[in-house]
Amino acid sequence: MKRSARAFWVAGPGAGEIRDTPLAAPGEGEVLVRALYSGVSRGTETLVFRGGVPENQRLVMRAPFQEGDFPAPVKYGYLSVGVVEEGPAALVGRTVFCLYPHQTRYVVPADAVTVVPDAVPAARAVLAGTVETAVNALWDAAPLVGDRIAVVGGGMVGCSVAALLARFPGVRTQLVDADPSRAKTAEALGVDFALPGDARGECDLVVHASATEQGLARSLELLAAEGTVVELSWYGDRRVSLPLGEAFHSRRLTVRSSQVGTVSPARARRSYADRLALALDLLADPALDALVTGESAFEDLPAVLPQLASGEIPALCHRVRYPSDA
Repeated sequence: MKRSARAFWVAGPGAGEIRDTPLAAPGEGEVLVRALYSGVSRGTETLVFRGGVPENQRLVMRAPFQEGDFPAPVKYGYLSVGVVEEGPAALVGRTVFCLYPHQTRYVVPADAVTVVPDAVPAARAVLAGTVETAVNALWDAAPLVGDRIAVVGGGMVGCSVAALLARFPGVRTQLVDADPSRAKTAEALGVDFALPGDARGECDLVVHASATEQGLARSLELLAAEGTVVELSWYGDRRVSLPLGEAFHSRRLTVRSSQVGTVSPARARRSYADRLALALDLLADPALDALVTGESAFEDLPAVLPQLASGEIPALCHRVRYPSDA
């Protein structure tokens, strides 16, 4: 039987297209997955879409099942949810999450998919990769009971971090963003909201995820003495300046990075699979539906990605819907 699938490719900076791709039959230890939904990780994927991956980061930035090379042509993405159509009996018919690009069907090793818990709808499971990033960030940050915390940047990652912090006992959490419309998202997640100029200071911890140097500078201003900024932003090929004069040294402030490509050293005994499974379990909370702010059909991706990249379509997570007969 001839098998084929359709996949979204970045054909060149700022241009995408749907391509037909041959599909091999699954072999021993492999599964055939039919996509139900995928998610566009707006920050990273729009960076890839506009051709902004720095040359010295192209190897680090490769997605697990990426085809092609940066800047283009490249098939990129890593938030796919589907149903197993062929493979080991224990997986056939199960809804799974996979770090796969936007494609209607695909064949991967069985250990590359994670079963989505029954309590998590497939449409929400596209958030697994982002919640996994938030889990890793909080493993790095190690917040304590009673901490005063700000999350600066109300994008997909920042909101995921704030949503998890809302579960911490005694923690004062405030989501800070320049867009006042993020107040509704914060309310849905159960956290306080403030514009940058109104944010509460004297924070023990600030998680920065705005990907702007203004946001990073404001994060430092919000810290109490000996406080820490955990930097989650990915700036790609942009240079940013950081105000390390004034009271930075006298107040003994700290800036540390966090990156999901490595499991936090604070949880070195945990595996990547452990971290992803935890993220999927956390997605049983329906409040996280607030992070999905738009949806479109797979066939519309070539037109939708430019609008997401330009900001014409404002989005946290934009969900892609696949046809049932894909």
